[in-house]
Amino acid sequence: MMLSLPFVRWLSAVLLGSSLSVALAAQAPRIGLVLGGGGARGAAHIGVLEVLEQLRVPVDCVAGTSMGALVAGAWAAGVSPERMRGELTVADWADLFIDSPDYRELSLRNKQIVQRFLPGSEIGLTAQGLTAPPGVVAGQKLKLFFNQLVRADLGEPDLAQLALPVALIATDIGSGARVVFRSGPLTQAMRASMSVPGLLAPADIDGRKLVDGGLVDNLPVAEVRDLCHPDVVIAVNVGTPLLKADEVGSLLSVTAQMVNILTEQNVTRSIAMLGPRDIYLRPVLDGIGASDFERHAEAADRGRAAAQALAPRLAELSLPPADYAAWQQRFVQTSRLPPRVDSIEIAGLQRVPADIIRGQLRQQTGQTLDTSRLARDLVRVFGDGDFEGVDYSLVAQGSGNLLRITPIEKRWGPEYLRLGLALSSTLSQGASYSLRAAWHRTWINHWGGQLLAVGELGNTNGVSGEWLQPIGVTSPWFVDASLGYRRQRLDLFAGDDRIAEYVIERSSIRFDTGLNVGTLGQLRLGWHATRWQPQLSTGLPVFGAERARHHGLVAQLELDRMNRRFFPTDGWSLRTVLADNSGPGPDYLRGSVDWRVTWPLQPWVIGSRLAWTGSPRGNLPVYDGASLGGFLNLSAYSENQVAGDSMRYAQLRAERVIGTLPLGLRGDLRIGSALEVARIGAPFVPTRHTGWLRSLSLYIGGDTPIGPVCPGRCAFAQRRAQRLPVHRLALSHPQRALARSFSTQRRATQRAPGSGTTMQLDN
Repeated sequence: MMLSLPFVRWLSAVLLGSSLSVALAAQAPRIGLVLGGGGARGAAHIGVLEVLEQLRVPVDCVAGTSMGALVAGAWAAGVSPERMRGELTVADWADLFIDSPDYRELSLRNKQIVQRFLPGSEIGLTAQGLTAPPGVVAGQKLKLFFNQLVRADLGEPDLAQLALPVALIATDIGSGARVVFRSGPLTQAMRASMSVPGLLAPADIDGRKLVDGGLVDNLPVAEVRDLCHPDVVIAVNVGTPLLKADEVGSLLSVTAQMVNILTEQNVTRSIAMLGPRDIYLRPVLDGIGASDFERHAEAADRGRAAAQALAPRLAELSLPPADYAAWQQRFVQTSRLPPRVDSIEIAGLQRVPADIIRGQLRQQTGQTLDTSRLARDLVRVFGDGDFEGVDYSLVAQGSGNLLRITPIEKRWGPEYLRLGLALSSTLSQGASYSLRAAWHRTWINHWGGQLLAVGELGNTNGVSGEWLQPIGVTSPWFVDASLGYRRQRLDLFAGDDRIAEYVIERSSIRFDTGLNVGTLGQLRLGWHATRWQPQLSTGLPVFGAERARHHGLVAQLELDRMNRRFFPTDGWSLRTVLADNSGPGPDYLRGSVDWRVTWPLQPWVIGSRLAWTGSPRGNLPVYDGASLGGFLNLSAYSENQVAGDSMRYAQLRAERVIGTLPLGLRGDLRIGSALEVARIGAPFVPTRHTGWLRSLSLYIGGDTPIGPVCPGRCAFAQRRAQRLPVHRLALSHPQRALARSFSTQRRATQRAPGSGTTMQLDN
């Protein structure tokens, strides 16, 4: 067969071009990429990758530390810079560093624990003694975010099987050794490399506790040289520069400077390893801190600008379009469709029954895997308080896919010591405090029984014990038995004068049967027996000191959909109690309703509250009456200043958010104003505070990790000018010396004792 001359010439040109392309490719230098650590500043790496992609610069291997490890690992796993930008934009970084789910997703039992005790005070009681949690943040949501970023639903990527050689750096906090991940689960290595000491709990891998690799190698140039022996190293340094001497003053700044010194020392050594052919990038990231994740887009843009400034040198490393496309093809993930789940396994449990977790999973076999929904479910499982981490993986098993849930039970559980604290100070009433400590034993049996013993010391003293027992592993029904003793001060006022101080001793026992309504709340029906013993401490004997005993049925409904334990920004709650009190003492039926609702109106938060306390049968006694006074409970009056046999109350408040807490902490700081109106029933002591009482308060405060803090408030009352008769009480010895005449007539403009500046800390 004869070939035409034009065809021969065309074929020769094609073969010559192909040979030349192969020769050029063979002559192309090997390139190693180094992505340093720097927290949120590491988002600049995304901009650098965008420029490398634009200039068609291939990479033969990559090494990363901390945030550089996140970007390097995700990029090698096939996540494009464009998608990385999108994922960082969607991510709520402030929430990612908070392990617990939204407050409304907690069970009512866990909400009550959070309200009574400091969240960070949980200490395990183990055979080795007192054991504290390993870090402020366990990294639960952060690990699930890594899973989503690298598409772990397609199977957990292994470092050794990625598109190019990858090395991620961590530090063994026990020995100070440098730990290099070149194989094994990608997300596990990313989590270890990003474990900032003091913020994130160390990653426990193969018996070693691993933290941020920046402590030993924040710019791993030596590692990338050993990884693929590159001819050219592109090193991107996004580390935080040292503070100036006059900027180091507080304990936090000293600690940060110490870490920065260690980091900068090893970075300096790495920079010294760079040669004349290597390319060093230091993006200008002034003003962006390591925790400013909300500025990730700005950091990425600055990284892009730094790479573009060196575009002529980078362009020398570029490949022809066809060759670069062939190189880039290796990063394309073969499957983008969510896989189907054929079976589900709960692995690694010893105390907690697997059905507890299985009952909270909405993922069903035979359905495609919904990773977003699964992540929310696992965070809710984590919020039960029994685990230090809950993860998942998808494993090919035969012809199907196995979804494996791997919860890690707390090594410091299931027996805990919990602490609580309440502090309050007013200009008129002085300071009060309460210290609270509890022994909490969970999982005393297979159904999840709990024992809780609490002791309280301060202005209120008391002890209590409770046994809560679910009726079945996944049953919503439970029984609750409790007993307690409480000794509390009760102040009685005549107008603005405190005329008596009583100590009320209350001993009680109660048995309830209850129904959990999901995470919404509880319905309870029970029986109680209560003994009251009032004792006059000082002042006038306004009422007798006889003991009173009551018993009867109790019905209680409590629902809570608030999104925070204190100072919420959205949601509602309802608590209503009806208790029969029969016996040798006064016979009465005590009822109460408390409804609260909050909604956002950016940048404001609007809140409202309606409350009622009264007695459908009989009259409430003084020691179990209705009272008002105190912060956001008729703020212009002192605590219990207005008391009677019934109470109606309404509140409307507006709060403006003026600041948020640092990374890893949920809460904010607000200035607010509250308008309150209330009406008390028949007062226990003659008083001029009758009819509808009005209060207007201004305050500053917010929710913090140690509870609500209100460092200052000022409240004003509008009062009715009402002339009441002068009362004189004649007392026998030894109270005669304390007796005096008092008048309830006061000027309408007089300031209430409850007004003034207040510092309040309560949990």
